[in-house]
Amino acid sequence: MISTSDFKNGLTIIYNGQLYKILYFQHVKPGKGGAFVRTKLKDLNSGAIIDKTFRAGEKMEQALLETKKMQYLYRDEYYNLMDIKTFEQIQLNGDIIRESKDYLLENMELSVIFYKGKPISIELPIFIEAKVTKTEPGKKGDTVISSFKPAEIETGAKLQVPLFISIGDIIKIDTRTGEYITRISA
Repeated sequence: MISTSDFKNGLTIIYNGQLYKILYFQHVKPGKGGAFVRTKLKDLNSGAIIDKTFRAGEKMEQALLETKKMQYLYRDEYYNLMDIKTFEQIQLNGDIIRESKDYLLENMELSVIFYKGKPISIELPIFIEAKVTKTEPGKKGDTVISSFKPAEIETGAKLQVPLFISIGDIIKIDTRTGEYITRISA
């Protein structure tokens, strides 16, 4: 059991029988009345984010999670991954992958989070490098970064890229926001 005074960003707790990750917390001591802790929690089952206020000193159970480095192999009806150390393979369904599927590249290393031996979510690398498969062709002299056009990468994800990006270019993408960072090679 942990107290609200032990809260940290990224800590996983069990609240009302559900797993929640603390995204943000703030201890508040008003001039009148008791102290409380304002939090933003992410439901690890559904991905929903809720705001919850706890009384200061309130106790709850901490969820002990295990993280394993795995390699994404391929997709059939499931997403197939392999443990890098033991070479054991697992299959995940789309509920666990969620929006991360837009950035999964074959042979990519990622972290899989387990709770009581069952996979509950994945964490992608912060940046990936992917090939542009669809976009309007770039024109000579289009070097202005302030103008953007739609593009699609090899995983099927759509994003906005600068005008000078062409089909076949390798670009760096931030997986947290889905934003273009830079061109790696033309």
